[in-house]
Amino acid sequence: MEWAGRGTHLRGIPRTMVIGAVGTFAKLVASFLNSTSVRNADALLSLVRSRPPATPLITVSNHMSTLDDPVMWGFKGFPTMDPNLARWVLAAEDICFKNPLYSYIFRLGKCIPITRGGGIYQQHMNEAVAQLSNGGWLHTFPEGKVSQEDTPIRRLKWGTASLIIRAPVTPIVLPIVHHGFEQKTTCSTMQQEDQYNCWRANRF
Repeated sequence: MEWAGRGTHLRGIPRTMVIGAVGTFAKLVASFLNSTSVRNADALLSLVRSRPPATPLITVSNHMSTLDDPVMWGFKGFPTMDPNLARWVLAAEDICFKNPLYSYIFRLGKCIPITRGGGIYQQHMNEAVAQLSNGGWLHTFPEGKVSQEDTPIRRLKWGTASLIIRAPVTPIVLPIVHHGFEQKTTCSTMQQEDQYNCWRANRF
């Protein structure tokens, strides 16, 4: 379903709708329901909006919950609802692409399916390289899975390094570390009253 991820699909209208809805959700969670503190946000904003022409950007981060992306982009001042500035992201095929409806929606949201254990030369890695070749922005979670341990980042998978090497133009690589999303994931499993108190007590 790679065609659904193309900007020309139905004149880009479905993509605009999905990015807008997801961006609104991210803003709501990160900026209104929680207090979010971001250090050196200007570095990210500058690279997203005005990096040198045809220069690809790779952002890498730790992975603490299934809400990391898109909520981590919902901080004040970030253009979460602009489909042209939105990131491409590598997403687990067994979670985000488990049926045709999910596949269509996540493709519209600029997600690229990755098969865990499929190796660095699997089919969709070529798609990620193509986006970098076009000067795009790609986000990856190089740990390869969710980790909620409050410890230094675990050993990284080779996939991100292979993308850097294979890109025709050397990408700018920006590391990002975030904390707090794992508390929201824990809250979501509680009963309604306890869940409310948990979300109030544990802010990003």
